[in-house]
Amino acid sequence: MRIQLFEPQDDLAKLADVMLLLRPSFSKEQLIEQISLQLQQGYQLAYLTMDEQVAAVAGFVIGWKLSWGKHLYLDDLVTIENARSKGVGLQLLQWLENYAKQQGCEQFHLGSGVQRFGAHRFYLRNGFDIKSHHFTKQLG
Repeated sequence: MRIQLFEPQDDLAKLADVMLLLRPSFSKEQLIEQISLQLQQGYQLAYLTMDEQVAAVAGFVIGWKLSWGKHLYLDDLVTIENARSKGVGLQLLQWLENYAKQQGCEQFHLGSGVQRFGAHRFYLRNGFDIKSHHFTKQLG
């Protein structure tokens, strides 16, 4: 298994194939376009390969907030079906934590849909706490 940060020469389409598992409301082309836009604004991707196949992808940003200081915010974390419960997600999560520390981050944050009970168990089991409710309002 190998984890690396996405570089411009990497094949974004291979990562998008995995990301579509988490973001099925996008077409592959729309997802690639959106990721490309976000990459220009500080979004980063890390991915784990097994046997030359992308097995897990994480999308995140490093930012600053008055309430959190410098932090890593994990927007997306997805593992392909046949790699789940094999430690792949945990390896990527640990890599992200180490990366955040190397970047001088004080905290590691993420959001998870209220219906994603399996993901919640995973995050709680791996040292995350539920610290707040996140509210959202659709505009327009």
